[in-house]
Amino acid sequence: MTFSPPRGADRGAPRLADLAAQAGVSEATASRVLNGKPGVATGTRRRVLAALDVLGYERPVRLKRHSAGLVGLVVPELSNPIFPAFAQVIEQVLSGHGYTPMLCTQMPDGATEDELVEQLEERRVSGIVFLSGLHADTTADPARYLELAGRGVPFVLINGFNEHIPVSFVSPDDRAAARMAVRHLVDLGHERIGLAIGPTRYVPSLRKAEGFTAALHDLLGLAQGEAEQLVQRTLFTVEGGHAAASALLDQGCTAMVCGSDMMALGAVRAARQRGLSVPGDISVVGFDDSPLIAFTDPPLTTVRQPVQAMATAAVGALLEEIQGNPVRHTEFVFQPELVVRGSTSQPRR
Repeated sequence: MTFSPPRGADRGAPRLADLAAQAGVSEATASRVLNGKPGVATGTRRRVLAALDVLGYERPVRLKRHSAGLVGLVVPELSNPIFPAFAQVIEQVLSGHGYTPMLCTQMPDGATEDELVEQLEERRVSGIVFLSGLHADTTADPARYLELAGRGVPFVLINGFNEHIPVSFVSPDDRAAARMAVRHLVDLGHERIGLAIGPTRYVPSLRKAEGFTAALHDLLGLAQGEAEQLVQRTLFTVEGGHAAASALLDQGCTAMVCGSDMMALGAVRAARQRGLSVPGDISVVGFDDSPLIAFTDPPLTTVRQPVQAMATAAVGALLEEIQGNPVRHTEFVFQPELVVRGSTSQPRR
């Protein structure tokens, strides 16, 4: 069996043999997939369809997926690479289940989260995923989420827990993340360690600060008051990290833990502006393990947020809600992982 190349393709365009070779299957298997016949494993079928896309063929009408519904994804921004990383996995998982994702991003002077939700409801979405939204802000009114649930819209919340909202939450263990970073630095020999973290009102900031001060007490014997003095609260940005690092350097810190990779890059910049080297004079640890962060100068030691596992779990919980099989309304906490690279070392003696 052969099939025609897409309109406009060269005469030498690949045929069935090329498709089978690209997918790593037999021609008979490729043919079964193209004709929509049963008896092909799901993974194999996906490889053939992916090969079809790679080689530039349009999928036969019988193979074109029909959307099971729209699902909104509300994110605070896209300039921090951890948010596009989450969005990509969430969209892939949703698409794999037949749902069409709708990405909604909050921009300065743009639509608010409430306005984005209103627009999604107007489009009759099947559900909504909130990533680091107002649910993570302890000063925000949780009534908006209660009202959304009351209107029968399924949703799930990532990064930020609020006990007053009876839905599923997905979070990394922020306290454990801070403790991992501090232990790593203490094991290297650092005794004066600071924390650059976001505003107090955000749940992830609160939890990281709690984990940090508890680790300083347990590992270095610092009293709560002493540990708190080594916490600088600022913005989750490069500029925020720069400002916090400057204050921590003034306090004699030889190492610092940052609440995001973007803040850590700001800390590195602040050190270099003072003629200090990283990690020779100051060690820096980030958080997230954002895409490309391994290729910074120096490659950044960071605590990896388990994006794949968290995003997959969040979509799974949402789809159960959509299908009328709600999972337990609680917080699902995922363990982070310390990734040691070139921005941390022993302190100078």
